[in-house]
Amino acid sequence: MYRRIMSEVDIKQNIKLVIEKIESATKNRSPTLQTEKPYLVAVSKTKPVEMIAEAYSVGQRHFGENYVQELVEKGGNSEILEKCKEIKWHLIGHLQSNKVNKVVAVPGLYMIETVDSEHLATSINRAWEKVKKEGNERLRVLVQVNTSGEEAKSGVEPKDAINLYKFIKEKCPNLIVEGVMTIGKYVEDYTSGPNEDFISLMQCHENIVRELNLTPRDVHVSMGMSHDFEDAIAAGSSIVRVGSSIFGIRTPKTDNK
Repeated sequence: MYRRIMSEVDIKQNIKLVIEKIESATKNRSPTLQTEKPYLVAVSKTKPVEMIAEAYSVGQRHFGENYVQELVEKGGNSEILEKCKEIKWHLIGHLQSNKVNKVVAVPGLYMIETVDSEHLATSINRAWEKVKKEGNERLRVLVQVNTSGEEAKSGVEPKDAINLYKFIKEKCPNLIVEGVMTIGKYVEDYTSGPNEDFISLMQCHENIVRELNLTPRDVHVSMGMSHDFEDAIAAGSSIVRVGSSIFGIRTPKTDNK
């Protein structure tokens, strides 16, 4: 089945096209936006390791997974360990405190993008201290912000983003808080103006930069997916999470996270 799926999806060409769109959107955005140059996280949830290895073979290094168990399985997969030695995993789905130990043990873990409470940050900080080896740098994390106010989505309220950011920066010595992240509402039509969730997250970014005396490039902004990553970049995004535009339409996941 995997061979059939891969024969129908040109992963190498898709990544090339996405990268070209990222570069074009970055070049065309307002010079007043001083956030870091965007990079691509290829969202590989529900996709087989063969497709990840294919994307890796053309230079893609950052991959995002939503589900803890899937991240654990793929991160420890023998093919990934052999062929993708420089892979950088991002957890981009909700993380429960009781699953933190599983996540921090994943080989190649690079960033947890969904820290939404002081309790979770503290749990990750303690867990990372136990697993990190001598010489390892701190684990990167982002503060997840619920910009849309939807109950189904995780994240702190926009007004609380800076407090959580400061808590991690000051109280979690094993972590480095690199910025903010949102999922936001799905917006199909941008002709009437930019996504309000993008505006909200950029306001969080601005507040953090101003109050902590940082530069805009010091604070990453993770927003934008397959359908709107160019608009997100135009708004100031520095990390885009693209799945279906690279790997094809996603198979719904029905089992336990």
